[in-house]
Amino acid sequence: MADLVIPSLIETLYMVLFSTIFSLLLGFPLGIILVVSEKGNIWEKPKLNQILNSIINILRSFPFLILMIVIFPLSTLIVGKSIGTTATIVPLSIAAAPFVARIIESSLKEVDKGVIELSLSMGATIPQIITKVLIPEAMPSIILGITLTIINIIGYSAMAGAIGGGGLGDLAIRYGHYRRETDVMIASVVIIVIMVQSIQFFGNTLSAKINKK
Repeated sequence: MADLVIPSLIETLYMVLFSTIFSLLLGFPLGIILVVSEKGNIWEKPKLNQILNSIINILRSFPFLILMIVIFPLSTLIVGKSIGTTATIVPLSIAAAPFVARIIESSLKEVDKGVIELSLSMGATIPQIITKVLIPEAMPSIILGITLTIINIIGYSAMAGAIGGGGLGDLAIRYGHYRRETDVMIASVVIIVIMVQSIQFFGNTLSAKINKK
């Protein structure tokens, strides 16, 4: 069984790692823009804020499996194929990016506005406020949000197995469900649970450590 589980685990880790990186690259800047561009904030752009909010809400409303099918052409354009482990990274990243944006937005809004106003009065520029005030102050909450994002991506990657995405989800469906190999199904589920629990523990610990500092 190990010869089936280990390659699938590696595929899942591969998908989750790169999907997390790309979703952060897409979603983190969007979350920052959502906060600083809202009415009354340091870079007030109401129309841009409204457009970004609408796009993010639309993307978040798509069920992942439907989004994955819709994005097949984009996956083919980027990686040369629409199914498989590498191809799945594209829809995983796009599905998680709006979630990241909302998490970053929520975390940054927790920062005391008095700190921002103080920074402005001392002559800080908008980039300086973002990088030296907003993000550091919100870091414990951001880490918890990224932890939740990774856990969601693990869940998405398991669902992607239903339509040829590879990984533990694909293994559980092909062998555990279709071939009735219960031990493979149980092993896949147990590994996913361990992954989720480990990531949550690490995220909580890191967030608490930074919060104490």
